[in-house]
Amino acid sequence: MSGRSLTVCVLGGTGFVGTELVTRLVRDGHEVRVPTRRLINGAHLKVLPTVQLVTANIHNSRVLGQLFAGVDVVINLVGILNERGRATFRAVHKDLATKVIEEMRAQRVRRLLQMSSLAAGAQAPSQYLRTKAEAEAQVRVAAATIDATIFRPSVIFGERDSLTHRFAGLLRMSHGFLPLARPGARFAPIYVGDVVEAFMRALADRSTIGKSLDLCGPDVMTLEQLVRLTARAAHLPCHILPLPDFIAALQGMVMGMLPGQPFSTDNYRSLTIDSVCKQNGCETLGLTLSRMEAVVPGYLSHHSLQNQLDRYRRSASR
Repeated sequence: MSGRSLTVCVLGGTGFVGTELVTRLVRDGHEVRVPTRRLINGAHLKVLPTVQLVTANIHNSRVLGQLFAGVDVVINLVGILNERGRATFRAVHKDLATKVIEEMRAQRVRRLLQMSSLAAGAQAPSQYLRTKAEAEAQVRVAAATIDATIFRPSVIFGERDSLTHRFAGLLRMSHGFLPLARPGARFAPIYVGDVVEAFMRALADRSTIGKSLDLCGPDVMTLEQLVRLTARAAHLPCHILPLPDFIAALQGMVMGMLPGQPFSTDNYRSLTIDSVCKQNGCETLGLTLSRMEAVVPGYLSHHSLQNQLDRYRRSASR
């Protein structure tokens, strides 16, 4: 399918993974349609020559139908880590997937790449993981009319991530002291560039249709190890205070009421299950994976170009 130029609609295209994927699609010669509630959210994509930014509410079925008109492929990257107002887990994950499938059928679009999450399951401990599983179920039910591939990554890191940057920010604010929930929770962090490569290879490989691909990086590490790696990369002190589960649950409840919800009860529940692969789909796709310790210092270090520019901006604003 990817041997010719495609028209691709990317839902969630202005986000962390979306920005990387849209950029890659454009580089490979495809036309990309990116809906966003506010055009300013996608301003960084305007420089890409074959990107069409569209102001749209993707939760409106009629609007989705208009977005999918003339499209060859739909990519759904939309997800939330915490609920906010009408943006509930069920509305954003399961209900949106249902609408996407219905409008793809109406517009005769067959190919769907669906982002989910490793450890998603009907019996998972968190609403986030359960509703991701409900979205997967909707996609599988539609197999007769929709050629779908589901991607289930572990935590994703990269230059614009919220993972390593959030921990680095917390360590800076606390002078290196960090009360940490579930420090022994295990992950297989995967580089955003490798996730994008997985999407692109699946787009070109029809044998991936109907499959769910778990995506993991080359190393399994605990949350504590991940935080310490982040601290080393950013040249920050790191003194971790492991929290007992009952205090960690209380931390989630309290922090979930703060602006921006830096941590929540549902986040805590997600941490009670490991995010590691039993069978890594990256091997199926033949990917050469990037190690976290080799990548993160390049964008978190004080010597990285982005951090140097940020320091100049801060100095100029004083």
